Amino acid sequence: MKEDALIQDQAVEATDIARRAVALAEDKQASDIVLLDLRKLNTIADYFVICSGASERQLKAIIEAIDEGLSREYDRQARFEGTPDTGWVLLDYGDLVVHVFSIELRDRYRLERLWNKATPIVVVQ
Repeated sequence: MKEDALIQDQAVEATDIARRAVALAEDKQASDIVLLDLRKLNTIADYFVICSGASERQLKAIIEAIDEGLSREYDRQARFEGTPDTGWVLLDYGDLVVHVFSIELRDRYRLERLWNKATPIVVVQ
């Protein structure tokens, strides 16, 4: 019974962290923000946040805001893949993966279509 409660608490925390990542991205005017629930589809991560930025500078601001905010508020450290100049940065927090794209690469890779069976929790246009 305690194990079930712990799993439930971790799921709630992961949801809270994912929603906070959305808010932090929104604070930096990220566009087309999507929070997907992947828990029933894979073991890679519980949630994906996908968002876009219009310039390399904005991508950097979004990434820094999310990383600093989640580090400070939840003591979470991300593993990074990519850089703002490549147009796609992945921040991996274990149960949450944040994808920050340039508009061009977001349109090219279309992660939402790859994960179309995932449940959208938040969609911010």
